[in-house]
Amino acid sequence: GPGGGAALENANPLIYRRSGERPVTAREEDDELPDSIDDREIFDLIRSINDPEHPLTLEELNVVEQVRVKVNDAESTVAVEFTPTIPHCSMATLIGLSIKVKLIRSLPERFKLDVHITPGTHASEHAVNKQLADKERVAAALENSHLLEVVNQCLSARS
Repeated sequence: GPGGGAALENANPLIYRRSGERPVTAREEDDELPDSIDDREIFDLIRSINDPEHPLTLEELNVVEQVRVKVNDAESTVAVEFTPTIPHCSMATLIGLSIKVKLIRSLPERFKLDVHITPGTHASEHAVNKQLADKERVAAALENSHLLEVVNQCLSARS
C-alpha cells in the first residue's frame, strides 16, 4: 500500500456486489443522434477505480454509487458524492482526486466537475471538499510525481 507496510486503516471492509454491465440501447448506437451523458455513464467511468488500500474497486466498497452521481448534460455539470469507508479515512482526498482525474480525462472540457464527500460521512469533510474544489490545488497535486503515480495506480485497469 501507499503507507509502506503500515497496517490498513479498515482491514475488513464490507464488499458490495458490482452492478452488471449496461446494455447498449439502439439510440446510443445511432450516430445521428446526440449522445447525451447521463448518470450511469459517469458511474461506469468511476465504478472501476481501485481503492488505494485494498485490491477492490470503489464500487465494491460502496464508496461510489450510481444514486450519488448527478449529471446535467444541458448545463454541462457533473456532481459526484463519494462515501469514505470510515469517518477518519486518510485516503479521502486521494480517492476524490482519483475520481476527479478520471472524469477530467474522460469528459469533454465543457463539463464543470464537483466531486465531494457524502455529507456527514467523514471527519474532515469540509477540508477535503475544499481541496477537491480548488482547481489550483488539484493541478498542483497532479504535478507531484509520487501522488500522480498513486492516482494512476488507482485508475489503472486490473489484469
